[in-house]
Amino acid sequence: MHALEPFYNWQHQYVSEADPRSPFYGRQHSEFEYSHTIYNFYIHPQWDDLGSKTLYGKVLIADYEERYVILELIGEWNDAVENDIMTLKREVLEPFESEGIRSFILIAENVLNFHSDISDYYEELAEELAELGGWVVCLNMPEASRNEFEQAGLDRFLPLREQLDWRNFKPIHLFRKLKAEFELPRLE
Repeated sequence: MHALEPFYNWQHQYVSEADPRSPFYGRQHSEFEYSHTIYNFYIHPQWDDLGSKTLYGKVLIADYEERYVILELIGEWNDAVENDIMTLKREVLEPFESEGIRSFILIAENVLNFHSDISDYYEELAEELAELGGWVVCLNMPEASRNEFEQAGLDRFLPLREQLDWRNFKPIHLFRKLKAEFELPRLE
């Protein structure tokens, strides 16, 4: 687990620790000191603590003009014990919403397990974003986690999609590809 780094090829465009509008502004990361663990395995120090004991992430891009964020996740998404969706919503997504962000792309290919609880926060998030003209989508959740997510019916509020080649896109192109699916043209 310690070798899994957040995707870094977009760092020439955006670094969340240097963005005064980011909830991670000013955070310091060591390249050598590993302090966070998932299942007693150390994770790479570039992952950000989201406020959960088992779910970490990294904001890969926040584009305030186009109003979207791409966030990569790692760990166990546990709503049953940790209420991770509430923590993610309150600590990460809402601060970005207050800065004008309307759409979120969650990269979940390193979410090793998912444990569901109630759907309230998922429904609340989907409704809030829809009212603002935005949306949220989760990409590449592993099959076991995806099955649990779908069995709980949470994909009604947070759609799951496969986009295995997302790293080959520029962030704006990935956003626009997904935007075409989630935003219907407005009739004048």
